[in-house]
Amino acid sequence: MQIRAQDLAQLASPADVIFDALREGITDGTLAEGEVLRQDNIARMFNVSRIPVREALTRLEEQGLVTTQRYRGAVVASLSLDEIEEIFEFRSLIEPEVVRHSVVVASQESLDLARDYADRFGHEEDPKNWGHLNRQLHYMLYRDCGRPYFLQVVDSALNRIERYQRLQLTLTSGMDRARREHQAIVEACIARDADQAAELTRAHILGAGRSLLDFLERVRKG
Repeated sequence: MQIRAQDLAQLASPADVIFDALREGITDGTLAEGEVLRQDNIARMFNVSRIPVREALTRLEEQGLVTTQRYRGAVVASLSLDEIEEIFEFRSLIEPEVVRHSVVVASQESLDLARDYADRFGHEEDPKNWGHLNRQLHYMLYRDCGRPYFLQVVDSALNRIERYQRLQLTLTSGMDRARREHQAIVEACIARDADQAAELTRAHILGAGRSLLDFLERVRKG
């Protein structure tokens, strides 16, 4: 197994660091779907007991990134095409409403940060950074919506499909389209056009979902 590891024997919260390292490995594809995450191996890598490893794996399971299988233990979870389609369908319903509520009250700081993330996303050449910049951009557009439960649910949905989105952006022409669509959404938000921002967000999510599903169908059939 190859993930970013370090000696955590002297740190106060090793479970957090293990969680972050495993999550990063899952979302960037270093840890593949179905790969077994053996507690003893991980504990040795980080020089800790199995207790913080179990805690980290439990948190990953809560996010839908890990499942526990009989006789195998914790493994990197996978999503079926139907599950991925349902998540994007759900996102296309809730995220436009989130951005609609946010646009009318968004702080100038949030809008400036969103524009900055859109610019950075548009000029970033390292695929490893695309997922983070994409997520931060959307978060800045959503964070002032005044709907904390909505944000929590959106965050949960994004956790489950982030690794697939990175794959789609990296291996298809999705990056060019994402750049254009991000800029249009940000411009609508800056103009305080809630209806336009919501419709552009909906089209953006559905388009990305369709592109991802088409790509995964080809890969999984091959």
